[in-house]
Amino acid sequence: MIKKTAKNLVEEYQNWSYHSSHKKSAFRILKNIESVNGKTNPKFIKLSNEYASDILGWKGFAPWLHVYSAMAKTFKEGWIPDNYYGKIVVPKLKGNYGVIADYNSLTSLIFKSSFFPDCLYYANGLWFSTDYRVISDKEVKNIAFKESEKVVFKIDNSLQGRGVFFIEKNNFDSQELKSLGNGVLQKYIKQHSFFEDIMPNSVTTIRVTSVINDEGIVSVRACYLRVGRDSDTHVKSASHIRVPVNIATGTLNKYGYTTNWIQIENHPDTNYLFDKKQIPNFNKCIEAALDLHKMVPFTRSIGWDMILDENNNIQVMEWNGSHNDIKFSEATQGPCFTDLGWEKLWKLN
Repeated sequence: MIKKTAKNLVEEYQNWSYHSSHKKSAFRILKNIESVNGKTNPKFIKLSNEYASDILGWKGFAPWLHVYSAMAKTFKEGWIPDNYYGKIVVPKLKGNYGVIADYNSLTSLIFKSSFFPDCLYYANGLWFSTDYRVISDKEVKNIAFKESEKVVFKIDNSLQGRGVFFIEKNNFDSQELKSLGNGVLQKYIKQHSFFEDIMPNSVTTIRVTSVINDEGIVSVRACYLRVGRDSDTHVKSASHIRVPVNIATGTLNKYGYTTNWIQIENHPDTNYLFDKKQIPNFNKCIEAALDLHKMVPFTRSIGWDMILDENNNIQVMEWNGSHNDIKFSEATQGPCFTDLGWEKLWKLN
């Protein structure tokens, strides 16, 4: 009984901490949006509160609905709050299976796809190839730099752009990489000229969100670009610019958004205008997401980070199987998941 009570107290604290953090984040973003757009219509706030309580089962899911309403300047039924997604949808539709995406060395085993730029994996003291042949330390450098003079090392679970290292051939030290922990060596990607025009200093990411419904049908529900800043070697959540993308056409939205969720019409460093620009071969990105998701049906919602390289080939830099971001897409393109019954999941034991 004492152990059970202690466990319950721990769970209650973790839940409180989780939702409290989300509430603070949503409030901060709401204030940023309102500093430009003015106060959100009280009618939409009221509808958000009622929807959270009546449909989603708890008023604590309302803060992100306030943000979505402020962005859309209206209220829309079917929106999924980010903390509802994390605490209700993810456990129910992914369980622990989504965490598989955090372990880079499993990628080739699961997908067996040329879409991934992986060269070598390092895990638990061993280097090994993408066909899982153990590689000696002496072989690592030659294999890693077979195609270019630069590689990228990503540690497992490298969230939000952290744990990413760019390495030149003349500075390569396999022992130093080992000290960083388990991870993957990927070839350096030279992006398509379309993305080079937006930001040449880092590789842009196309974030494609796909889901699989109860009938096993996979579909793409949202897409946006993640673009780096002038001083960044790669896209980072702390500084990136996000631009919604029409999933039917690959056309960029007129507006991009800063990390403070403030609308901008052009990239602040390159002055690139977003409006009506169309991603080349966008259908290949959609098809890649659909095909890959069919290989991992047990992870019901996935965020794919991909790009087209200079030869028009798809390069999937990583896949996000746990709490992939949906709040930005919900706010700018949503509701994206209305036909999936996610709003009812809280009622299930």
